[in-house]
Amino acid sequence: MTRITLTSAIVALGLALASVASAAPLKLKPADPQPASLNKGLNVSYGYSEDKFKSLELAHQIYNVSPKKGKPLRGLDYRDNEFGELTLTSTQPWYFTAKITGYYHFDAPGIYEIEFFVNDGLDAKIGGQRVGFFDGVQPCEGTQVIEVDVPMAGWYDLDAFYYQNAGTACLMMKAGPKGGKREWVPNSAFGH
Repeated sequence: MTRITLTSAIVALGLALASVASAAPLKLKPADPQPASLNKGLNVSYGYSEDKFKSLELAHQIYNVSPKKGKPLRGLDYRDNEFGELTLTSTQPWYFTAKITGYYHFDAPGIYEIEFFVNDGLDAKIGGQRVGFFDGVQPCEGTQVIEVDVPMAGWYDLDAFYYQNAGTACLMMKAGPKGGKREWVPNSAFGH
């Protein structure tokens, strides 16, 4: 590679990284109408498998065969568990999918950063925007931090699809104002 080609590649990479870093926050849409009264936690339905699977595509296929309503989740504070322990409110420790719905509450308008910790896969949306995504198998690790623009305090639709392949499991969420500290989201921030 010539020096000019290498320099051009470095400049192009720098511009690409700068455009990603300066991307505008995702504008969230508040729930309309705002719910008047909610139960604590989140709704969940499960799909179960008898064997391993490692992608969101397969997880959706498994879920669509025979979804089963589960006991509501207390929120999204399910820390990394021990091998063989039940996960969320499922009836088996692994080989399952979970469709999670409800609302998330922002106390004030502003720009926020959101991050999920997941083992294994997740596709999460709040206020109509994807705010958490991982398609694969991993230990309990964070997703990409996403900046969101919250136009008003209030409730925002939450729609997430999670799957657990095998071993230990977790599903947690952190959030905080841009430039501030992201903290674990309390279960009281969720309703259904």
